[in-house]
Amino acid sequence: MANRERTLELFMELVRVDSETGHEAKISAVLKKKFSDLGLEVTEDDAAERTGHGAGNLFVWLPASPGRERVPALLLTSHMDTVTPGKGVKPRLDEDGYIRSDGTTILGSDDKAGLAAMLEAIRLIEERRIPHGPVQFVVTVGEESGLVGSRAIDPARLRADFGFALDSNGQIGDIAIAAPAQAKVKMVIRGRSAHAGVNPEDGISAIQVASKAVARMPLGRIDAETTANIGRFEGGGPTNVVCDYVALDAEARSIVREKLDRQLQAMREALESAAADCGATAEFAGEIVYPSYRFADDDKVVRLAKAALANIGAAPRTFVSGGGSDANVFNGKGVPTVNLAVGYKDIHTTKERIMADDLVRAADLVVELIRETNRLA
Repeated sequence: MANRERTLELFMELVRVDSETGHEAKISAVLKKKFSDLGLEVTEDDAAERTGHGAGNLFVWLPASPGRERVPALLLTSHMDTVTPGKGVKPRLDEDGYIRSDGTTILGSDDKAGLAAMLEAIRLIEERRIPHGPVQFVVTVGEESGLVGSRAIDPARLRADFGFALDSNGQIGDIAIAAPAQAKVKMVIRGRSAHAGVNPEDGISAIQVASKAVARMPLGRIDAETTANIGRFEGGGPTNVVCDYVALDAEARSIVREKLDRQLQAMREALESAAADCGATAEFAGEIVYPSYRFADDDKVVRLAKAALANIGAAPRTFVSGGGSDANVFNGKGVPTVNLAVGYKDIHTTKERIMADDLVRAADLVVELIRETNRLA
């Protein structure tokens, strides 16, 4: 079992380091030193220059034990950034066994719980001389900014055969075996301005056109695998002028690419038909920012996760996630990856918390993932 005191102390240290997304320089320096002090090779890519974030992605290599070089290489990944408000985190362990902040900030267990689990697991492997195959730890920046760090990774840097992200909601035992692709959508409507009191009939209200377009779009829960949402509606000015410009930001998600394509087409057709009916013009741009993934219960990466979870006394449960993670991106870059829950709750809020016992179990889970992979030789 992981060293409880050491694991909790490490977690508390990590969450006290400010690392709001886009400002990862401090936490990156801390992590580079910790991995290096454990004797591991650490490299950093150029994601800082490419994304504008405070650091690049970290790639940490743990070579195989002697005689275990033929074991498949394992990927373990977590992200170093947090959401806001994440400056000046003051963690505390309460009597109910949960670690929380003081309530003025998030805690940052998303995803410093994963980072603490990986670092403690490395210590355990070294202390107990546990035989292992090669392991690549990848710590990303900008996960909370739309997976920008992992999306910037050169696939040539990935040396693993399959992997696990330690970054899912749910209790330890939960395995996200599927997650949707996401498309970002930008729409623009151009109408015609006119005086709203003198000659409104000469104008074309972009607000009215946009309203008609949105009303025609299938939105919300489309089916069990597909969703869509309008996130921003901008336009307008003085009430005495017919508005001639509106911009909409939206998204669509689906686990099935064909369904995502159909949803985007439906949104485009709703926009263009509403504009045509009113004599306005419209622009539609949809970009898939990360791919979906799906695994079956009997796929190797899922079977390995279930075995590792059973080894620590957790009850494995597979589920389909509605959100994206770095696991989506790693799958798209050719490394089959599922996302595992590490026990945090109420993330992205000032009520965020995690059980101290779950931090220890998360570290034990990482060790068991490495052990189970070792059996594939």
